[in-house]
Amino acid sequence: MTGNYSDRTTVANTTPYIELDNQGRKEILNLRDGINCLGRDPNWANIQTPQDWNVVSRKQATIEQEGSGFRIYDGDRNSQKASGNGIFLNQSRINLTDGYLLKNGEQLHIGQDPRYQISLTYFNPKLGEMSIPSVRKLSLKGLQNWPVELGRSPNPHSTSSMELDAPTVSRLHATINPDGKGGYILKDSSSSNGTFVNGNRIDKSCTLNKDDTIQIGPYVLLFTGESLELTNATNQIRLDAHKLNFRVKDKKGDTFTILNDVYLVLEPGQLVAFVGGSGAGKSTLMKALLGIAPISSGNVYLNGDNLRKNWPIYRSQVGYVPQDDIIHRELTVEEVLRSACQLRLPPDTNISKVITNTLDQIKLSHVRNTLVSRLSGGQRKRVSIGVELLADPKLFFLDEPTSGLDPGLDKEMMQLLREQADRGRTIALVTHATDNIGICDRIAFMGLGGSLCFYGPPAEALPFFQRYAGNFESEHFGDFADIYIELNKGKDKAAITERVAYWSEKFANSPEYKSYIQNSLSPGKENQQGAKSNSTKTGISPIAQLSLLCKRYWKLVSRDTTSLILTLLAGPITIALTGLPLKNEQPLSVLSEPGITQGSLALRLLFIFSCVAIWIGLSNSIREIVKESAIYFRERLLNLGLLPYFSSKLFIRGGLALAQTLLITAIVLLIFDAPESELIPWSLGFFITTFLTLLASTSLSLMLSAFVKTENEGNGILPLIMIPQIIFSGVLFNLEGWSSKLSWLMLSRWSIGAYGSLADVNAMAPKPNPILTQEIINDIFKASDVYNPTWDNLGLNWGVLIAHTLIYAVIALIVQRRKDIF
Repeated sequence: MTGNYSDRTTVANTTPYIELDNQGRKEILNLRDGINCLGRDPNWANIQTPQDWNVVSRKQATIEQEGSGFRIYDGDRNSQKASGNGIFLNQSRINLTDGYLLKNGEQLHIGQDPRYQISLTYFNPKLGEMSIPSVRKLSLKGLQNWPVELGRSPNPHSTSSMELDAPTVSRLHATINPDGKGGYILKDSSSSNGTFVNGNRIDKSCTLNKDDTIQIGPYVLLFTGESLELTNATNQIRLDAHKLNFRVKDKKGDTFTILNDVYLVLEPGQLVAFVGGSGAGKSTLMKALLGIAPISSGNVYLNGDNLRKNWPIYRSQVGYVPQDDIIHRELTVEEVLRSACQLRLPPDTNISKVITNTLDQIKLSHVRNTLVSRLSGGQRKRVSIGVELLADPKLFFLDEPTSGLDPGLDKEMMQLLREQADRGRTIALVTHATDNIGICDRIAFMGLGGSLCFYGPPAEALPFFQRYAGNFESEHFGDFADIYIELNKGKDKAAITERVAYWSEKFANSPEYKSYIQNSLSPGKENQQGAKSNSTKTGISPIAQLSLLCKRYWKLVSRDTTSLILTLLAGPITIALTGLPLKNEQPLSVLSEPGITQGSLALRLLFIFSCVAIWIGLSNSIREIVKESAIYFRERLLNLGLLPYFSSKLFIRGGLALAQTLLITAIVLLIFDAPESELIPWSLGFFITTFLTLLASTSLSLMLSAFVKTENEGNGILPLIMIPQIIFSGVLFNLEGWSSKLSWLMLSRWSIGAYGSLADVNAMAPKPNPILTQEIINDIFKASDVYNPTWDNLGLNWGVLIAHTLIYAVIALIVQRRKDIF
């Protein structure tokens, strides 16, 4: 980072001191030997702050001498009561138990809201080398070189640039220019992940006002009116959960509690495990902390920001690996990671380097070019983790990452997560396995009904349960599995609930609760409006995203060679089989004297053409959306565009429909005599009608795939969709009244109508004679306006097929949109 930065105030003595900076108002307070009490209470504090500095608590901190230095504790050590707004170092709250040994020149913060927080910097002239302060300021007043460049790699020769090094930050992310009126304009440089001002993503540019907060990737900057201040240089994330409750009612109206007054604190760099039996609310709690599960009451804060109100800001900083795989098995490991990079990271990213670094982290470099389908379960889970690591998230959630793994792989997975936490990431995982949770920093034991029965270091879990075991006639606790058993013990649900309530109450009144939750919990920022709109916006253009998705989807389709061949040949083979019993017939030729059954025979053949096209379109696409619902959900949480996603499905399937149409048309022309159409050549008309039928049925199938919840549901619904197409086609039965109107909803009615118009089947009706009366002829084959050989009729049939395609596509988009959490 380059530029003009403010220097610290110096003093002429050698006494250790702290410097408080309240938005430009500074106080220098000398530290005495022994105990120093910092706050606004004149009866308690011996280093007192101004009374109007309301961010500082009356009893803010205790600073005790330790050797030649000082250790700072949050709040009042004597009463063991934490301060209101807390003291933070790199988003980690200083606690009352261990405190923090101050380093010369190191900067801490009181409060979390950049608009009001007070920086606290410790100086000890007696000590040697100083730490580099974590806050930087770039003065805008009197600056000569414009614009100010903000990004991952701004102009290195500029004296007015600020480097923000993170994968989710574009090389040149945003710029600031004077507006000519004494103010400044912030402009987003078409960044991939957006620029946010006061929680709202700016479209192109906005005028900055004093005390505006600017968020770019994981970095928060404060605009003071004359300068730009980087308030968090470490981009770490802490999580505070306040009284989370989730209650639902069953069909009888009875209320069930899934989460019950849960408070939690996840500090930066911690590995936290949620453990409990079925019905304990572990997964629900994790999803509530992630913001993707509904809650009845309570709030989740990331660095003091309300998560649900500010999800667009944090979406690129939070990693989530669900229990289901979020990777395509038909791709290689590198292709999976490359696709994720292209969708999530700025276009100017060195993707190969990012992939190499990620593979090194998850220890899978040796399978870089291996298909995911050939990996073991543990390796696939590592690839899922690798996908999330690409964007370098600082908060990471995993649902059952060790499920189905043998003990050795379970241990390896936990060691991998430990390494990631040691890199500064905050990691939370749900697990049933208790063999390796001792590697965690914190364990949350959950009981039936979502009650928190313990939260703290693993080493303190067994002593806690042993301490109160005699009060409940519990067995001896020898390992974590005994705790698991204890919280699920009881002859019925009521007995289990009673036991869980006992342990939950004991924990709520324990020293562990006070130390690891009550005194560590940080309040959220007050009066926070959050983002005006939480809709997904993609930094990458919709066209570029569509191109990437189409390429990926085509790889998935083409890798399944057997299915692709069957998809292309099913239609031609069926048509060829139809031609066997008709090899001596001319069903589509208009004869000078049509036979009695020629018209009905031609109509039945056209009916087969239509049914084949509809069935192929339906069966080929019914699984395409539902089978990757877990992948879609995860990518949608980030920046997946809804229209590009659905369009990629329709375009690739439409391309396959085009190939299928060519093959079907070729086999029809080869086997059957072509009728002499008065409108357009039969081959062209047949091609267009078949393609439109395939496309409409494909769109219908994708819509159904969006509706169903499982692949089996999709396969099961196919007959229910196909049978009405047969019944209401107008070929097997004469349709009158409501049945005629209902046929308008069927693709078969319009497909056969177009085929019949092209073949002029009305001209194939036998002529009346003394033996064949008109009444008898009508029973055999009755001419219909549906098959009139006119441009108006043909255009109507084609137009309705196109309308069906568009209507089904719109409905599918609406259904997918309703699945969005934000």
